[in-house]
Amino acid sequence: MARPHLAPLHAPRPLAAPAHLPPPRRLRIGLIGGLHRSEGTFVRAAAQAGYELEFHAGDMIGRRAQGLESMIPRVDLLFIVTDVNSHNAVMVSRRIATEHGIRYVLLRRCNPTRLIELVHEMTAAPAARAA
Repeated sequence: MARPHLAPLHAPRPLAAPAHLPPPRRLRIGLIGGLHRSEGTFVRAAAQAGYELEFHAGDMIGRRAQGLESMIPRVDLLFIVTDVNSHNAVMVSRRIATEHGIRYVLLRRCNPTRLIELVHEMTAAPAARAA
């Protein structure tokens, strides 16, 4: 009769993060431009890849401009879609990103797959990019 495999009593336990340290923060991506109806698709794609995504349609009327100004300092990496944004929205986004030291990329068009590919390329370790 075969003996069941039992782990030894002294098997090491995996190390857990110390309770006093906050969990590691996920990379936060900002996307300016695009249709509101596609926001959910971009958010889901980013979440599946392990990122947080903040979306702004690029509207510069009234309080929406304030939303743009408050969103940009919260992100780590900003993508500005130029094909659907007004010239003013692109210029304001670039200025705010530069003032806050946020890396940004201008894109004529963007889809969720391409966005995630760009994030992977921009956040890859230098040794991985050289290979």
